[in-house]
Amino acid sequence: MAGTRTDYVSNEQLRVGHYIHLDLSWLEHPFSFNNFLIRNAEQLREVRSLGLKRIRIDPARSQVEADEPDDGDDAVDIVDAQDGVAAAEAAEAQAARDAVLEEKRSRIERNRQIRGRINACEREFLEAATVCRELSRTLFADPASALDSADRLIGQLTDSLLMDRDVMVHLMNDKVAGEEVYYHSLNVAMLSLLLGKALELESGVLKLIGVAALFHDIGKVDVPDKILLKKDPLTHAEEAFYRQHCAYGVEHGRAAGLSEPVLQVIGMHHERMDGSGYPKGLKGEAIPRLARLVGLVNDYDMLCNPTNLANAITPHEALSLMYAKHRRRYDEQILKALIHILGVFPPGTVVRLSNDAFAMVLSINSARPLRPVVMVHDPEVPKEEAIIVDLEDESSVNIAKAIRPNQLPRQVFDYLSPRKRITYYFDPATGKAGGGS
Repeated sequence: MAGTRTDYVSNEQLRVGHYIHLDLSWLEHPFSFNNFLIRNAEQLREVRSLGLKRIRIDPARSQVEADEPDDGDDAVDIVDAQDGVAAAEAAEAQAARDAVLEEKRSRIERNRQIRGRINACEREFLEAATVCRELSRTLFADPASALDSADRLIGQLTDSLLMDRDVMVHLMNDKVAGEEVYYHSLNVAMLSLLLGKALELESGVLKLIGVAALFHDIGKVDVPDKILLKKDPLTHAEEAFYRQHCAYGVEHGRAAGLSEPVLQVIGMHHERMDGSGYPKGLKGEAIPRLARLVGLVNDYDMLCNPTNLANAITPHEALSLMYAKHRRRYDEQILKALIHILGVFPPGTVVRLSNDAFAMVLSINSARPLRPVVMVHDPEVPKEEAIIVDLEDESSVNIAKAIRPNQLPRQVFDYLSPRKRITYYFDPATGKAGGGS
C-alpha cells in the first residue's frame, strides 16, 4: 500500500513473523502472493531458498519479538554461506530450490484447471441461454415444444445438482450478459434450483421450481418496451400496467399447459411476506412456498441487474440490503439459505484481502462459502494470466472487506474488469476448485 514503511533484512536475519514483500515475478517463487506473513519454519525455509541477499519487510505488520534470539538457521537448517558450504548442504539447498519451482508449477497447473472449469461452465451457460431464448420465441407458436425444451434443460440442471458432490457457483464472463429477459430468467432459475437443493427439496419439486423460474416473467411479453426498458422511475399508470404482467403470465402459462404450481409462481412471485407485494398483497403462508423462493431470487437479481445499470449494486450489497433492511419481506429460512450458498461475498464481489491485495470473487463452493475462489490483481502478472487463488488453500489470507468497483484505482478496475451485469452458472465440483472442479 502507498505510504507503508518498508525496511530490508538479510536472508540470514529473516525470521518467522516477518511480513515480507518479494521483489520477484510471481513465477519466480512458490507462493500465491508476493507479500505475506511468514507463519512457520517451512515458509521461512522456502523464502530463504530463493537465494535473495535481502528481503523487503513491513515492520508495522511483522510479528517478530524485538528480543527474539537469532536461532532461525537452526530451526530451518539453512546453510550459512559465511561458514562455507559443504557438498551435502549445497545439495540440500538445491533440492529446496527445486521444490520451490515444482510447487510453483503445481500452482500454475491448478490455475489452468480452474480456468478450464470456468470456461467449460461459460460454454454450458451459453447453451442454456440459447435454450432460454428459443423458449421465449416458441412458447406461443409451439407450446408443446417449448415446454419439452424447458423440461429437458431443467432436468439436466437438476441432475447435476443432485449428484453427491459439492456445488460451485461461478461468475460468468461479460460476453454472455445482455439486455434480454432470458438472461434474467436463467439467473433466477439457476439460483432458485440452488436454493431448492439447499432446502433439501425433492427432485420433482426442484424441476417445478426450475420451470417456474424460467417462465416467471412470461407475462412481460404484453408490457410495452417503453415501460420495461424505461430507466427513469415509472409513473403510477406505468407501474399499474407493469404489475399486470403477473396476470398476463398466468393466462399465457395456462394456455400453454403449465402446471398449477408453476402458474402460482408466475402469478405470485411479487407477493411479499409482510403484505407489501402485489398483485393481491398476500401475507405469510398465504403465499405458496415456491413463489416465496422464486420471488426472493427475482428481487436479488433485479438489485444486481436493474434496467438502469447506473442503479446496480454489488452482490454483496444486495444480500446485505435484503437481510439488514428488508428481511421481513421474505421467508427468513429461504433468505438465510441464499446467503449461505452465495456466501457473504457472492461471485462478482470485489474485495480487499487481508494482505492488501485487490481481488474479485469468481466462484463459491456452497460447502465452504466463506473461502471463495478469487482472481487477484498483480501488476507483475498479465491480465489474461491473472492469478486465481482458492482461499480454502490459503489459510493465512482472508477477505478483509468488500469494495464497490468505483472505489478501485483505475488500473485495478481495468485489470479485474468488474462485471456490469452479474450472471451465474453452477457445476458439481469433483473436489477442490484448485483440483479441476
